[in-house]
Amino acid sequence: MQEKKTTKNTFTIRLNLLFFLVFILFSGLILRLGVVQIVQGEEYQEQLVRTVNVSVPVEAPRGLLYDRFGNVLVDNKRLFTVTYTNRRTPQREMIETARKLNEYITLVPARVNERDLKEYWSLLYPEEYEEKLSIEEARELELTDSEAHLERLSRISEEELNWLSEEEMEVFALWREFNVGFNNLPHKVKIDITYEEAARIMENLEDLPGIDIIRDSERRYIYDNSLRGVFGNVGAIPRDDIDFFLANGYERNEEVGRSYLEAQYESVLRGRRGYLENAMDLSGTFLKNPEEHLGSRGSDLVLTFDMELQKHVENIIDFWVEEFEANFIGNPDAYVVVKEPHTGDILAMAGYSPSGDIGTFTRGFEMGSAIKGATVLAGFDTGVINPYESIFDRTLNLPGARPVSSWRTLGYVNHLSALEQSSNIYMIYIAMRMIGYIPGVSGTNWGNFYRGYDILRSYYAQFGLGVETGIDLPNEMTGINGGNSREPGQLLFLSFGQFDTYTPMQLAQYVSTIANDGYRIAPRVVKEIREPGTGREELGQVTQQLNPKVLNKLDVNENHLQEVQRGFWMVTNGNRGTAREFFRNKPYEVAGKTGTAQVFVNGKEANNQTFVAYAPFENPEVAISVVVPGISKHQSGVANRISRDVLDAYFKLKEKRNGPGNWDALIEPTDEEAELEFSDEAG
Repeated sequence: MQEKKTTKNTFTIRLNLLFFLVFILFSGLILRLGVVQIVQGEEYQEQLVRTVNVSVPVEAPRGLLYDRFGNVLVDNKRLFTVTYTNRRTPQREMIETARKLNEYITLVPARVNERDLKEYWSLLYPEEYEEKLSIEEARELELTDSEAHLERLSRISEEELNWLSEEEMEVFALWREFNVGFNNLPHKVKIDITYEEAARIMENLEDLPGIDIIRDSERRYIYDNSLRGVFGNVGAIPRDDIDFFLANGYERNEEVGRSYLEAQYESVLRGRRGYLENAMDLSGTFLKNPEEHLGSRGSDLVLTFDMELQKHVENIIDFWVEEFEANFIGNPDAYVVVKEPHTGDILAMAGYSPSGDIGTFTRGFEMGSAIKGATVLAGFDTGVINPYESIFDRTLNLPGARPVSSWRTLGYVNHLSALEQSSNIYMIYIAMRMIGYIPGVSGTNWGNFYRGYDILRSYYAQFGLGVETGIDLPNEMTGINGGNSREPGQLLFLSFGQFDTYTPMQLAQYVSTIANDGYRIAPRVVKEIREPGTGREELGQVTQQLNPKVLNKLDVNENHLQEVQRGFWMVTNGNRGTAREFFRNKPYEVAGKTGTAQVFVNGKEANNQTFVAYAPFENPEVAISVVVPGISKHQSGVANRISRDVLDAYFKLKEKRNGPGNWDALIEPTDEEAELEFSDEAG
């Protein structure tokens, strides 16, 4: 009994001791809080105010661009970049920093602005600058400080500017870059410095106030200039667009897509920026190590292009244009578009001109007879002509019109032979009947011939001629509408492609619509949007699948459309087809239409040669348009040669692919010379 009582007393003592210790700890904590809040509170508050949190943005790489087979087309090159942050730094201090930085890197001024150079000179030679205009003289002239400054600058002579040495000019280039950026935001002074240069600068950052080294990236184009126009460019935010980008969360010093795909898909390609968060006091001393918040690469685009085919197309264009370079009246020029008619996917697009690939949808030309398929369908659908009727093809001299003829007198032609042999007379009969004009009867009475322009153009528009194709790229040209000319004869020339102008892309959509049984599909160059993969060779998950877009279906009788398809087949396979010699004995069956438009280049007569085609005839999987502008009237078949070799390349690649980077495997253009039996005006 005594033992139980002793145990109970011991437990009570221990419990009381525990309560006492807890009481002491809480008392100490309360006392410490009181000291911090009451005695030292003001000091800590001041220290908090003196602490500056500075977030330095770290740019994330943009999304990559791939072709349809997963080949990387546009990549990012990782590099070191020197930045300068201007915290309203005095100009003399900037110059001193620039002088020190010049010991590690050199920036040569590409263009020297005289005003900037004089500002720099005034800082280097302050006494000489002040002597240019005394304070007393400025007061006498009643000049403000800014006006006096401008007057002093104007008095700095060319000889005095020559005082600046080569080294001082290098410092000037750095100083000018320091002043270009926005206050309190890092500005890129020099991009892509060497690792050794970056290391030396990092070792001496304490002597270079405002200078930093960041990991940066720039676009790398794997296949040089191939499709460079379509990809577009990246650069500083345009001044006119700064408010828009700021409202969407951009910093003033960010780079954005400036043109074409880079601009069109800016919100997709843009990486999510990371940042370094620094805590420092007002003297600039870091209080702790910076906290890094990682960003992420932008989403990737899978394009419709077949880069291996693209390289073949470029090679073929280069070969034939250079082969016939002496035959061009102006600068050598040629364009090719290769696409899938059922999906609108652009497989290749190229141009031999300064405008390059984008010229396929930003430049318009008179296309000649290539558009005659649309004219024949317009004639059938309006009922002014039928598949069972023949027209006598011969030269016509009509009042109010220039003489019209085909490339030779063809005699009686129906719709099939008119397409096969390229009859202009058959087409102008369609146009004349649309407005009720009868040769030899109506005389000078053309009636309301303006109506004919509107009727023909309404049908052409259904094929995509003279209207937007719907391509997913900006700045598309719709061609030049010649208007409703007061000369009725111009209506006749419109009917066979020698009045309005169209783009090579419109021409490709036109022939695709014929191949596609009347469905007009918008051309597209972007197939998918994907999340960034774990590596450049690995595609991420699909976030958006872009489906083909049907714009319209031809409002014509399907039997009439089939007759036009038969006519196109005869152009390349018929006994008198204007392109039969170029596609004889091919393993694929092609249907197409030649075209020749008579134009003037630099005041001299020339031809625009064109060709449109699709293959295989029974189940089309590829359509092409070829435009060779401004070539001599005495040289025929250049567009046909290019078309033949492009189609050869397409079907050979179906059998064997070597990859777009295998230059030795480029398919050589056909060596054999196909001779036309017809006049140079054929087509």
